[in-house]
Amino acid sequence: MTESSLERQTREQDKAVRSRTARTKTEGAFRTIGEVAEALDLPQHVLRFWEKKFHQIRPVKRSGGRRYYRTEDIALLTEIRGLLHDQGYTIRGVQKLLREGGLAKAVKARAKSGTGSPLAASRQAPMKSSTAADSRQTGLPFDLLGDMGNLQKALKTCLRELEAIHADIVARHNR
Repeated sequence: MTESSLERQTREQDKAVRSRTARTKTEGAFRTIGEVAEALDLPQHVLRFWEKKFHQIRPVKRSGGRRYYRTEDIALLTEIRGLLHDQGYTIRGVQKLLREGGLAKAVKARAKSGTGSPLAASRQAPMKSSTAADSRQTGLPFDLLGDMGNLQKALKTCLRELEAIHADIVARHNR
């Protein structure tokens, strides 16, 4: 075997061991950064970067700086990943949603039900692709977008009324 194929084989064996370890842990067990990164299909450095950008992500840090993620952390990371990668949000947009509390209820619900964890999802039966797409489009971001659309219409109506009042005041003043 060449060195590169040996390295590849070692990486695949390591990945298989981590995958088995992730499946054998209980639902509420803490997860390492490697397990979470693998489950979310993200590099570990992205999770560390997100910790700096999203202060709501607070893994437990043990001696030596090892990170252990709780169910709530994983649910929040899953939601953030979906917003950034699937929905096209920017980091600032997700930060704003978190500041305004827009994600808090959804994340708590996911964490309690265990559906927010990709680790839990890997143990469940796979969903049909149409069902997965439908559930993605009825989540919190789409509800917020609907509410924002209604607010935008209401604000436009108010603006038109204010412009009419302003025009009336200006007309009276010029008389």
